[in-house]
Amino acid sequence: MKKTTWHIVACAVCGAAAWAGLLLLKLPERKIAKTLAGYQPGKDAGGVTVDAPFDGTVFPPEMAAPVFSWHAAGKEADTWLILFRFAADGKQLAFAADATGWQPGLAQWERIKKACVEKPASVTVLGVSGRNSGVILCSASISMRVSHDSVEAPIFYRDVNLPFGEAIKDPSRIRWRLGSVSSQKPPPVVLEKLPICGNCHSFSQDGKVLGMDVDYANDKGSYVTTDVAQEINLTKEKLITWSDYRKADGQQTFGLLSQVSPDGRYVISTVKDRSVFLPTPGLEFSQLFFPIQGILAVYDRRTGEFKSLPGADDPEFVQSNPVWSPDGKTVIFARSKAYKLRNLGSKASLLLTQDECREFLKEGKTFQYDLYRVPFNGGKGGNPEPLKGASQNGRSNYFPKYSPDGKWIVFCRAASFMLLQPDSELYIMPADGGDAKRLECNLPRMNSWHSWSPNSRWLVFSSKTGTPYTRLFLTHIDEKGGSSPAVLLAHFTEPDRAANIPEFVNLKADGIRKIREQFIDDVSFIRAGNAFREGGELDKAVGEYKKALALKPGNVDALVNLGTALSDMNHLPEAAACLHKALGMAPAHAVALYNLAIISAKQGDYDEAIRYCSDSVKGDPMAASAQSNLGIFLLEKGRADEALAHLSKATRLDPNKDNAFFAMGRIMVRKGLLSEAVRYYSEAVRIAPDEQYLNALAWLLATAPDPSLRDGKRAVELATRLCDLTRYQSPRALDILAASCAEAGLFPEAAQTAEKAVECALKQGNQNLALEIGRRRDLYRQSQAFHQ
Repeated sequence: MKKTTWHIVACAVCGAAAWAGLLLLKLPERKIAKTLAGYQPGKDAGGVTVDAPFDGTVFPPEMAAPVFSWHAAGKEADTWLILFRFAADGKQLAFAADATGWQPGLAQWERIKKACVEKPASVTVLGVSGRNSGVILCSASISMRVSHDSVEAPIFYRDVNLPFGEAIKDPSRIRWRLGSVSSQKPPPVVLEKLPICGNCHSFSQDGKVLGMDVDYANDKGSYVTTDVAQEINLTKEKLITWSDYRKADGQQTFGLLSQVSPDGRYVISTVKDRSVFLPTPGLEFSQLFFPIQGILAVYDRRTGEFKSLPGADDPEFVQSNPVWSPDGKTVIFARSKAYKLRNLGSKASLLLTQDECREFLKEGKTFQYDLYRVPFNGGKGGNPEPLKGASQNGRSNYFPKYSPDGKWIVFCRAASFMLLQPDSELYIMPADGGDAKRLECNLPRMNSWHSWSPNSRWLVFSSKTGTPYTRLFLTHIDEKGGSSPAVLLAHFTEPDRAANIPEFVNLKADGIRKIREQFIDDVSFIRAGNAFREGGELDKAVGEYKKALALKPGNVDALVNLGTALSDMNHLPEAAACLHKALGMAPAHAVALYNLAIISAKQGDYDEAIRYCSDSVKGDPMAASAQSNLGIFLLEKGRADEALAHLSKATRLDPNKDNAFFAMGRIMVRKGLLSEAVRYYSEAVRIAPDEQYLNALAWLLATAPDPSLRDGKRAVELATRLCDLTRYQSPRALDILAASCAEAGLFPEAAQTAEKAVECALKQGNQNLALEIGRRRDLYRQSQAFHQ
C-alpha cells in the first residue's frame, strides 16, 4: 500500500466539530474544507463499493488497525476522503488518501476505537476530483463498532505452501505461528523446518498441554504431547503411536484429527482408520480428505494405556473428528456408515491416487456425516446419540467446536465430504442440540477450521474467499448466538501461503517462543525419501536416503530403499550394489531380494530373477507383488503351471493385482481356455484399464473362434478407449478397433478404420503389419468379420 505523509489541520465544518488528519493532496485545504462542508451525511452518491471492512463489522478492543479498502470502477477520483461520524458523542474525523486503500496510524486507530465502543460509527468514503474543484464524484458508507469484549488470547495456527502435493513432498516448508490480533506485524514463527509431516494440533483448556500429529519414523500414527513452555523441546520420550492400540491386529492406523482433553490427561483419536486422502489439481482445493473407516480410541497420558471408547467404536461405522465438551464429560464426533474403496486393495499408504478414489472423484458418489455425542464416563463411554440440528438433514456435518462456556456448538455443514469443501458453511446451535442457525459471518467460499476464544465471545475461522490461499477471519458471537461480519486478520497471512487449523490458546502472546524438534533421525529421512518416491521425485528420494545413511551407514532399510529408487531410475549397477550390501547385513531381506529380481528381469536374466524372487517369497509369502512377479518371470520361461500357482496366490492376497490377472489370462490363452482368458482379462481391465489389457481383451472379444465368446459391442467400447489412450496414432489399436467394428456388423466403419491403420503402419515403417491389416481390411470390404 502506498505510504502517505499526514498533516493535522483544523477547520470549522457545518459550524461544529473539527476534522483532523487531512492529507493535502490534489486539493488545497480550503477546497477540502469546502468539499466537506458540502457533503450531506446520509445522502451517498453511490458509485463506490467499500470492500473492507464489511458493513456492521464489530472489532475487538485490542484489534490492530485494519485496512479500509474500496473500489469505484469508471470513476476519475484522484483524492479519497474517509469520514468517521461517531454516535457516542457526535464528533467527526476526516482522513484522506490518494489510493483506494487506507490504513490508520496507531494513534489515529486508537482514537477511532475509543470513540465507538459499543456505539456505532459511520464510515463514509468520498471520491473527489481535484481537477474539478473538489466535486464529489462518488460516495458510500458503512457502519462499525468496537466491542467491550476482548479476545484475550493469541492464535496458534499453521502456515502452509500450496498446492498440497508440494507441501507433503517437502514438509520442512510448513511453519507454525503464535500471534495476537493486536499485533500489526505477522505473528512470529514458533516451529519450522520440521522435515516430517506435522498435522492437526490441539491444546488443553488451560493452554498447558499441546498435542500434535507427527509422522515420525514413517509411522503415520505417531503423536507428540508436551507441557507448554516458552521454550519447548519435542523429544522421543514425548512421542506415542496410535498404532500401539491393538497392535496385534496388524491393521494400519493413521490416527488423524486427535484432540487433547480439557484437563490435558487424555487424547482421543480415530484409529484403525482409512480416509480418502489425495492431492487434487489446482491451488484453491488441492486436496481431498474425509475418513471412511475408523473407531475412536483414548490414550491416558497418566497410565500410558490405549482403550477404545464404547459407543464410538463400532466398526460398522466411521467415527472420527472427536471433540470434548468443556467439562470433559461428553465427546461429540462425526459418524457415517463405514465404506471400503473398491480399488484400494491391501495398500497401506495414507495418500491415495485418483484411480483408487474413482467412485468419489469420477462417479459422483457422496459421503455425508452426522454429529453424534457419547458420554466419556472416565473412558467407559455409553450410548451414542445423534445431535439434533446436526444430523439426518441430508447434508454433511463435521468439525464441531464447543464454546468454552458450554453454551454453544459451532460446526461445518456442506453437501458432502469433510475437509476443504467450497460450500462449507458455519452453523451454530445450543450445546445440547436444537435448531441450527447459519452464522452471518459466513463468506462466499469455504468457511471452516474454527476456534472459540476462551471467553466464548470471538470465533476465528478460515475461508478461501477472494484468494486460493486460505486466510483467517474473526467474528464476534453475541449472547443469542448471532455473529458479526467477518474481519480479515490481514497480518496473519502471507500472499502465497495458506493459514489453517487456527486455535485460540489460553496463553500470553509470548507464551510459546520456540518449539524445537529433537527426535529427527535416520528413520525420519527414510520417511521423507519414501514420500518423494511415492510422488515420483526419485532424485529427491535418493537424496533423503543418502542423508539417512550419512547418519547411520548400517541402516538396512535406507540401503534397500535407495537401491529401489535407483532401480526405478534404471541406474541398475548402482542399485544392485546397494541391495547386495543390504543383503550382506540381512541375508533374508525379502524386499532387497525382490528388487534384485526386478533388476535381473530388466536385464533380461529371468533365471536369476526367478532365483531372487523365489527367495523373496520364502522370506515373505504374504507379499502379493513378489508372488505376482515370480509368476510372471516363470511364465517368461515357459513354466506356465508353476506360474499359475503364484499368480493365483497373488490375487488372493490382493484382489486388485491387475498384472497377475493379465498374466493368468495369457496362460489361459496358451492353454486354449478362452472363456477363462476373457474372465481374467476383464478383471485386469476393471482394475487398471491400460493399453496392454484393453488390447488383449478387445482383440479376443472381436476375433475369438468360438462365437459364444465374441461380443462386438463390448469390443468396440474397449477398442475405442484404447484408441483414445493412443490418440488414434497406434496402428495396432486402430486394427483392433476395425476388427471390433466388423464383429459388431459395422463394416463400412471397419474398412475405413483399417485403412487408417494401414496408413499409420506405413508411416511408421512397419510394412509387414500394414500387409496384415490390409488383408483384414479386404474382408471388411466384403462384409466379413475376421476371426482367428
